[in-house]
Formats: sequence, C-alpha cells, structure tokens
Amino acid sequence: MAGFPLTAIVTAAAASVLTGARSLTAIAEWIADAPRWVLLALGFVLDPFSKAVTVPHPTTVMRLLGRLDGDAFDPAVSAFLQARAADLDARKARWRPVAVDGKQLRGSRAAGGKAVWLLAAMDHAGTVLAQRQIDTKSNETPAFIPLLNGLALENAVVTADPHPARERPLAARARRPLHRCREGQPSRACSSS
Repeated sequence: MAGFPLTAIVTAAAASVLTGARSLTAIAEWIADAPRWVLLALGFVLDPFSKAVTVPHPTTVMRLLGRLDGDAFDPAVSAFLQARAADLDARKARWRPVAVDGKQLRGSRAAGGKAVWLLAAMDHAGTVLAQRQIDTKSNETPAFIPLLNGLALENAVVTADPHPARERPLAARARRPLHRCREGQPSRACSSS
C-alpha cells in the first residue's frame, strides 16, 4: 500500500461506487479495469520508465478499504458533500429536508457473523449527508444524536422513525418543538413535544 497514494485508492473506490460497484470485489475490479486517463485523473501516478499507470492488486484494495474506520471516514465525505451542495441548498428552498433511517447492508457481515447496520441521514436528492455503523449489540437510538451532531441543521426539517428516546435530545439541539406525525395521518394529527 505504501507505493500508491491513499487518496487515489479512496477516490477510485468512490468513483467505482458511483458507476455501480456494490462490493469490495467489484470496486477492486473497477480500479483494475479503469482506463489510463481515469486513473491519472483519480491520482494514480505514471511510471516514468514503462509509461504505464500501475494500480494496487485487488487484494490490496480490499484490505485497505476493509481497514478504513467508517465512522471516521464518513464525516470527511459528508463535509465534502455538504460543502458542494451548500450553494444549491441556499438557492432552492427555505426548509431543507433531511431523512434519517437505518438499513441493513445486504450481504455484509461484521465480527461474529452478524449483518452490518448503518444509520444514515440524507437529503431528498439522495445525497448521504452522514452515516454511522450501528453496534451489533445495539439499535439506532444511541447512534441518532451523534449522527446529527456533525450536520448543519439550520433551516432543516429532520424526519425519522418515531422513537421517544430520540425526541428530548433532538428538541434540545434544535431549540424548538418537535412535531410527531404518524405515517398516513393528515397533518392535523401531528402533535408537538
């Protein structure tokens, strides 16, 4: 791994996911098959002697990506995406919607063989603003407030599955009342907390 720029590998992994790669194997294969000009644009270097752009072996890519701390990496990606989208959000609407939900990653396994669960916050354009892995012996509730702590929630409407343990800390952070609505109920059925 020392011979390849970390930023190039991570950027190439992100590019591969944007083009449809859905597993570590698919990401590694995409990097190995990417055209020379793409690899150069992503930050891989040209070998001065062979004039070839060398990429890490697929096993190296999979090991590196498997070792990345997702909870440390996600805020960096989130900050980048939020900075890129900030101008668009400011021009579009007065209230910015943010949806929070947890999902199981299909085909994934954590230590102990249990499936990996993520809690994510995303805007209505489909951009993941932040995500955290949920501990295998827990649920979404302990990860909810830490997930939102890294987000700029001024003029945001946060929607999530109802859960009483989330309401008080979120209301304190928002410094305004929360409104609970049940799915399928008209807006007059909402209540404030």
